[in-house]
Amino acid sequence: MAFQYQFDRQWKRTVYCGSICEAHCDKEVVINGWVRRRRDLGGLVFLEMWDHTGLVQVIFDPEASPEVFERTKGLRAEYVLAIRGKVRRRPPGTENPKLATGMWEVEARDFSLLSPAALPPFDMNEVDKVDENLRLRFRYLDLRRDRMQRNLRMRHNALLFTRNFFSAHGFIEVETPFLTKSTPEGARDYLVPSRVNKGHFYALPQSPQIFKQILMVAGFDRYVQIVKCFRDEDLRADRQPEFTQLDLEMSFITEDDVLGLIEEYLAGLFWAILGIKLEVPFPRITYAEAMRRFGSDKPDLRIPFEIVDLGEIFSKGGIGAFKDVLSRGGVVRGLLLPGGASLSRRELTEWETWAKGLGAGGLAHFQFKDGAFKGPLTKQIDEETRAALISDAGLRDGDALFVLASDEAAASKILGELRLKLAEAYGHVDESRWAFLWVVDFPLFEWSEEEGRWTSVHHPFTAPKAEDIPLLESKPQLARSRAYDIVLNGIEVGGGSIRIHDPATQEKVFAALSLSPEEAKERFGFLLDALASGAPPHGGIALGLDRLTMLLSKNSSIREVIAFPKTQKAQCLLTGAPSPVDPGQLDELGIKVEAGPEEGAESEAAS
Repeated sequence: MAFQYQFDRQWKRTVYCGSICEAHCDKEVVINGWVRRRRDLGGLVFLEMWDHTGLVQVIFDPEASPEVFERTKGLRAEYVLAIRGKVRRRPPGTENPKLATGMWEVEARDFSLLSPAALPPFDMNEVDKVDENLRLRFRYLDLRRDRMQRNLRMRHNALLFTRNFFSAHGFIEVETPFLTKSTPEGARDYLVPSRVNKGHFYALPQSPQIFKQILMVAGFDRYVQIVKCFRDEDLRADRQPEFTQLDLEMSFITEDDVLGLIEEYLAGLFWAILGIKLEVPFPRITYAEAMRRFGSDKPDLRIPFEIVDLGEIFSKGGIGAFKDVLSRGGVVRGLLLPGGASLSRRELTEWETWAKGLGAGGLAHFQFKDGAFKGPLTKQIDEETRAALISDAGLRDGDALFVLASDEAAASKILGELRLKLAEAYGHVDESRWAFLWVVDFPLFEWSEEEGRWTSVHHPFTAPKAEDIPLLESKPQLARSRAYDIVLNGIEVGGGSIRIHDPATQEKVFAALSLSPEEAKERFGFLLDALASGAPPHGGIALGLDRLTMLLSKNSSIREVIAFPKTQKAQCLLTGAPSPVDPGQLDELGIKVEAGPEEGAESEAAS
């Protein structure tokens, strides 16, 4: 078989595989691409040829060219070919309406084998059924999937729109350093040892937060960057150790300016990429309201039911256990499940067991059908309580009401998760909606049992609400921040805040975080010096572009929209990273490794 090592002009394509149409009929074309499938039928050889635009069928007829037909022996999937031939309409009855080029085929006159291919480790026509670790090991093959091609091209278009949008709105893109100072406050840093300064380390940035604030002090007014960030944390479907975010900052603005700009950007992005018109402005709710109504700071508004407060109803009579919880300062709250009256006793028991697994003492339920209540506690509620559940709680005929009595934090957590599980299990998620909302007024601090002190919910440069500044010294747990998150379909896709720009407030926040002036100077001295040099009021936001693209492309994992992602063990199965390094490199850095790689990491990398 002839093997054309050099690619010369005569074999340069004149049309892409997926672009062949009626305009090419009866004309000679040259296509370049990969063999996706070979079929031998009735003395003819059919090849499906693929490039990033799609597939086209090629037919080799021994009567048309015996010599060329003979050379097709041995061609198989993933060989790279250049084919010259004539486009013709497929014979009646052989058309493929599922294929963009399904009305046409190329009758081959000649071909050149540009590159052979090893036998693929999986069938490229059934790659969606292949174990993900195997696909990641051979990512260069996995990326040939039509789905991955679409995802990454959609990502490109989204980034192109993003840069053009913010440039048109007066932003300039400034690159910030990848090698910077470790300022541990939140997730773990990835550390990079310095050879020149032995015993000292850089950190890969978790975000460009400090630098973008310094750019505001420097008078740049509007900064934007599509930037890689790094966090050494446990991974999930929507997290990676390295990720890409849209990062921006503005001077002389308030929350409304940031939220309004992002709404305009997202509306434009969805229209440009999907042709979908979003309704703006997006709803805004406070953190406290989100936890009370949905049990989550990233509520999914596609679900048509929410948590209802039943404290007043059950405080008047009936169930003693509920009264007891209320008397101790707890809450009684519930979830109304549409159509839940048809649930079997087994299903109801399974949900109660599930709730107990999350720490619930119990999960009561009432079913209401044909005007009658049913459930283990039905006999303990009087007619007035039953009427209130219908009129005040909104219980409708055919529904079920799940009830939980507990302290407020546990009730929010358990009912919030139950809401998601019930909606998924019984088909109550409106998949046709794009449900955006803003969650605002987050707590400024949260208590860390591990560190025995208050820590920042977002970061220590988040501004408190002006009316809550007096609480920083007396009741820091009640202080609210000028922070905001953007949520889409129950997934946080970004967050930001108005920053502290006056040194006095920054000192109070550091004091509430139990950071002494000396510690603050050691960690953030260069930023504090900058803020003391005349800082404008400023704020910004960062959007996770991996998550956003995942949602735009209707995927459930960000690994499907990243070309070369890591596994849940933070490994790159394609390259085998992370891996041991030469001892000489460690000597240069002044580093001694006391333990080798974990067996689990080795086994996954080898799989």
